[in-house]
Amino acid sequence: MNLHSILFATLVFLSFSLSAQEKKTYKVNTVAFYNVENLFDFEDDPLTFDDDRTPTGKDHWTEEIYNAKLKNMAQVISEIGADVTGTSPVLVGVCEIENRRVLEDLLNQEPLVDKEYGIVHFDSPDRRGIDVALLYQKKIFTPTNYEAHELKIYEDNDPTQRIYTRDQLLVSGVLDGEKIHVIVNHWPSRSGGEARSRFKRVKAAKLNKQIIDSLFSEDPYAKIITMGDLNDDPNSPSVREVLKPKKDKEKVGLRELYNPMEDMFKKGLGTLAYRDGWNLFDQMIISAELTKTDYSSYRFYKAGIYNKAYLANPRGQYKGYPYRSYADGGFTGGYSDHFPVYLYLIKEK
Repeated sequence: MNLHSILFATLVFLSFSLSAQEKKTYKVNTVAFYNVENLFDFEDDPLTFDDDRTPTGKDHWTEEIYNAKLKNMAQVISEIGADVTGTSPVLVGVCEIENRRVLEDLLNQEPLVDKEYGIVHFDSPDRRGIDVALLYQKKIFTPTNYEAHELKIYEDNDPTQRIYTRDQLLVSGVLDGEKIHVIVNHWPSRSGGEARSRFKRVKAAKLNKQIIDSLFSEDPYAKIITMGDLNDDPNSPSVREVLKPKKDKEKVGLRELYNPMEDMFKKGLGTLAYRDGWNLFDQMIISAELTKTDYSSYRFYKAGIYNKAYLANPRGQYKGYPYRSYADGGFTGGYSDHFPVYLYLIKEK
């Protein structure tokens, strides 16, 4: 090999080495949602139907059981996404919580207390007294505006028979210097049957769409995450026909939405099980701006279901189902009847 060939080979090697050293690094944050399955305190609230969740009530809900439930919920939340980010989620939407007190007690548990979470919560008109809320790491996210949007539904369109259900919580704020909007949902249940109760969730979807469209009217490029227990699957009319999210990230246009959960559902994955079938009621749907791939600011990377083995029932006819905390008239030592869901937001450092 002559001197020219040696020099050329050396330059190629140096160029390759420099390229390898210039690998891009990213900031990663987790956003999560968790239906914590009836996280009630153990004291009777005379204004709500919480009597079952008291020491003398049907569920024999004692202070000891309450503390065990808090410990379990804190463990799960602290671990979502931690294997990638090294910490708990920056934002956590929760539902089926009774009041602000249970959130404060939750955040004072050992796995979470040093994360310094803040709380955005409003009491909703739900008859059982259960609400939605957003937890946020104060050092990374700062709320700038938040409001509860009341969902008004009437039985069979009878204006005298109102169905009292959960509000939809909109929180706008700054995530590590970037504006973002989060909507936390818990849509009406399928009580009475899916078809009979469908109109309630369609109404909830229309309210959600109205909130999203109002954000788009102010900024068509708004970064929006709408999350929650929708009590419907990605292919249900409330989601597919009202919110109209795209299932293909590359086809999402301006002022449109993307649902990363649809492919999971098609593969048979779910967040809760019923009669030997899986549903994916817990969903995270995002706006077009988060689907871009330049990563100069926070973008969607991927979504998932947090279904670690310890969160599944270890035995019996419900083996493999989410290991719910209450069954057969007593506390099981389990977690929730739903698996949490999450997504990663990333940007170049």
